[in-house]
Amino acid sequence: MTQIPAQATPPGGSIVGDKPWALPPHQSYKIINAKLIDPVEGKVTEGGQITIVNGQFDSVSFGAESRDTTGNATIIDVQGKYVCPGLIDGHVHVTATPGESDLKNTYKNTPASMNNFRTTFLVKEMLQRGFTTARDCGGADSSLKDAIREWLIPGPRLLIAGHALSQTGGHGDQRPFFNDEDPTLKCCAGHRSGIGRICDGPTECSVAVRDEIRKGADFIKIMGGGGVASRLNNLGHPQFLSEEIQAMTRTAASFDTYVTAHAYTIRAMRHMIDNGVLGIEHGNFIDRELALEMAKKGIFLTPTLVTYDALRTPPYDQFLNESCAKKNLEVLGSGLEAIKIASEAGVTLSYGSDLLAGMHKFQRREFTLRSEVQSALEIFRSATINCAKMLRMEDQIGQIKEGFLADLIVLERNPLEDITVLDDKSNLLAVVKDGYVAFSKLDRLPVTIGKDPW
Repeated sequence: MTQIPAQATPPGGSIVGDKPWALPPHQSYKIINAKLIDPVEGKVTEGGQITIVNGQFDSVSFGAESRDTTGNATIIDVQGKYVCPGLIDGHVHVTATPGESDLKNTYKNTPASMNNFRTTFLVKEMLQRGFTTARDCGGADSSLKDAIREWLIPGPRLLIAGHALSQTGGHGDQRPFFNDEDPTLKCCAGHRSGIGRICDGPTECSVAVRDEIRKGADFIKIMGGGGVASRLNNLGHPQFLSEEIQAMTRTAASFDTYVTAHAYTIRAMRHMIDNGVLGIEHGNFIDRELALEMAKKGIFLTPTLVTYDALRTPPYDQFLNESCAKKNLEVLGSGLEAIKIASEAGVTLSYGSDLLAGMHKFQRREFTLRSEVQSALEIFRSATINCAKMLRMEDQIGQIKEGFLADLIVLERNPLEDITVLDDKSNLLAVVKDGYVAFSKLDRLPVTIGKDPW
């Protein structure tokens, strides 16, 4: 009988628990002749030189100031192209995948395993659009976050809410009105692998927060009012009682995290803010008084105009019935004015897309939509330093700065002159995340992830 020799144990430990998909050690790079975009100062500096070592920016210098810390680094001459921080999307749903004829079928009639496979396609596409970090506001779990962190699948760095929390009959309760099944077993579109979960009463709400954090949530998302896609909810109806919201915000704070709330109207937003919520998603009917209060309290606003724009675009307009389509036009019509009001009041605005199903391909269109009422710099900051601050990662991402994670994109044109260049894929030349090249059109900067291991 032939004996198969045992595999040798590698230096430093057992092969048990090895992750054969792990990427090779980081390559060091020195990027030269870059036009470096600084979102803090709002300027472009020519002659930029960026050294990347072990997945971080090791040095950033200009012209004569340059110092050689590269050792064996690969020199990448970008020949005067624009280099800026990786983009951040502050409101995504990466498990709301393409492939079904309507939104409900994405969860209700699609096996969870198939939806997971589709998610791998979706997050790779996001990364290749230049989004190196994303905040998932309902649907993604810690396994997906870890799979991306380990580079088992390419995608943007994820911060997750787990399931978004909804009251019975709220925006996250998508059961048919004739369905009397136990709401604690149900959630958005029919089961707990969807975007949301239901909780009622202060105790149950507090338990839901603890449970989502136990399962890996980085923050908590709650449904604070009606929504466009919820058939039975008026946009203006606030959801959850004050004591329920306070239970959730206090519980989240005990874990050193925060609650953000889906809310459109002044009434719903006021209800959320008065009870400790630190972020508002959408906020399409904000007025100046409330905006000034949000600015004073440091409450973030994440508008998501592109999702309403996409939902009026064929064939995606078929996703909504007549009453929902009417609400969609209503929030779209007020959305630009809301951004203008909030921006002028000093509210910190973050970039968000909130797209579902096949509409994810429009993720970059938000840049173009906001350009009607905001300057290029304001919009650029929303997708870099503002989102980084909202994610409480302002000391790690959002800038090309020594010690920060090496996330960057290379562009043909200057987004501070025309922000819509970020909505044109022909301008994107390369994407680097954590020091690995995820996408590149540059011969001198080859892709280092997604290659066959054989």
